[in-house]
Amino acid sequence: MAERASTRGTVLIAGAANVAVFAVKLAAGILVGSSAMLAEAAHSAADTLNQALLLTSVHRGERPADQRHPFGYGQERYFWSLLAAFGIFVAGAGFSVFEGVLALGHGHSESPLLAYLALGVSGLAEGTSLIRVFVQLRGEARRGQVEVLDHVRASPDTTVKAALFEDSAAMIGLALAALGLALRQLTGSQVWDGAASITIGALLVAVAVRLGLDSRDYLIGRAADPRDLKLIREEIERAAGVDHLLDLRTMHVGPDHLIVAARVAFSDEISADRAEDVADEIDRRLVSRLPQVSHVFLDPTQAPARLR
Repeated sequence: MAERASTRGTVLIAGAANVAVFAVKLAAGILVGSSAMLAEAAHSAADTLNQALLLTSVHRGERPADQRHPFGYGQERYFWSLLAAFGIFVAGAGFSVFEGVLALGHGHSESPLLAYLALGVSGLAEGTSLIRVFVQLRGEARRGQVEVLDHVRASPDTTVKAALFEDSAAMIGLALAALGLALRQLTGSQVWDGAASITIGALLVAVAVRLGLDSRDYLIGRAADPRDLKLIREEIERAAGVDHLLDLRTMHVGPDHLIVAARVAFSDEISADRAEDVADEIDRRLVSRLPQVSHVFLDPTQAPARLR
């Protein structure tokens, strides 16, 4: 619950930052006539829409399980994250590339001072949002006793990853826009400004594809990461009365929910009542070690002759 509240706060801060910088970038882009600034405005507009989608994902994903959805609504987080990736691709990348191509054919002579000021204000807002995301991820990584980069790769929370990638792309985009403006000012050629806009579009395409692939994996049904799989296997195999773990399968049904299904061979001497107690103990230990484990299904069976 604490992580959900933290995620909601992260998304709200990112959304507020995007709303503020969108207006600043749009005004500067129109007044200065900078394609790179207009591309950045489109970037912020797409990010604002995406934050609304991600906030919706957090809210709808918290709904409790019911008869039609017995494992809850956690996978809605991945659906809305996929829509957010599509929004980045269309609204952000598409406009940026289009505006950049148009800019290659005409020039402007307005002073870019206003654009530089807008970039500075935007950098402060986007940087604040990025720091908030990083602080949350670093805290989660510390609790999991892993490096931050390893946690980002393995985390099933696509909402926070979307905020991280968007804010990181925003900071890189601001640097590209500033570079395009500076080169335009030095050379007098609009080509640099248009090239910066196209590059920002390419950056957004990369972010959208990465987020889309992550969401696709979890919607299809992604297993727990190898470190958690090892822990689950060890907990089951070391349980008293378990002779062999014959098959182990896991699947995320949301950032906070993981299904564990295993075929287990109990020793011949164990009674049915005792096997049930062992299964309950395995369930309790897994939940204590991995709080996201919300459903554990053990299928007792006989071990193949070659394992006896």
